[in-house]
Amino acid sequence: MKKKSLIIFTRYPEVGKTKTRLIPALGAEKSADLQRLMTENTLKKLDNLTNTIDLEINIYFSGGNIDLMKKWLGNKYSFYPQIEGDLGFKIYSAFEDNLKRGKEQIIIIGVDCPDLDSQILQEAFLSLNNYDLVIGKAMDGGYYLLGLNMLEKILFTNINWGTSQVFSQTMSIAKKLNFTIHELPILRDIDRPEDLKYIGVSFTKEIIKP
Repeated sequence: MKKKSLIIFTRYPEVGKTKTRLIPALGAEKSADLQRLMTENTLKKLDNLTNTIDLEINIYFSGGNIDLMKKWLGNKYSFYPQIEGDLGFKIYSAFEDNLKRGKEQIIIIGVDCPDLDSQILQEAFLSLNNYDLVIGKAMDGGYYLLGLNMLEKILFTNINWGTSQVFSQTMSIAKKLNFTIHELPILRDIDRPEDLKYIGVSFTKEIIKP
């Protein structure tokens, strides 16, 4: 059985330094609370996944430090600080790091997609048995999940990160590499004030309140 790794990119929920695009709508404290809740919600969904798939969960974080991350999320996971560079270099380096540690099927996600559940993650890992690449498109034109059996640095270069072109540019490169591709359902990221109406009742009760 191939060794599997799920990489999660997140940020330590320090007030004023996380979810900054939401601060005009929520304020700094509630924006940090939302970051905390979305990270915890993502990890909670993994309980069902780890009951069916043998995988290692690796959290790559920015802000804070390893001690703060462990105090927040416990010792159940492995923590690694994200390296300096643009998002593409951060993602590439995380994939490369996991390959060097013997992982063969690697998936990376963020915590900004409330509708990403264990069923979609299971589908993603299963698809890597038959496809070179699995990807989940976000409604804003980025992607909320990327999984690979092999690593090509070109997949992460000359991408206009943070724009609506990320998914289409990545797909274009993957097709030029003759990768076989499995696409997951399109889901919504929560990045901007206009996205807040989609975060769901559980988040709304804790965040969007007087």
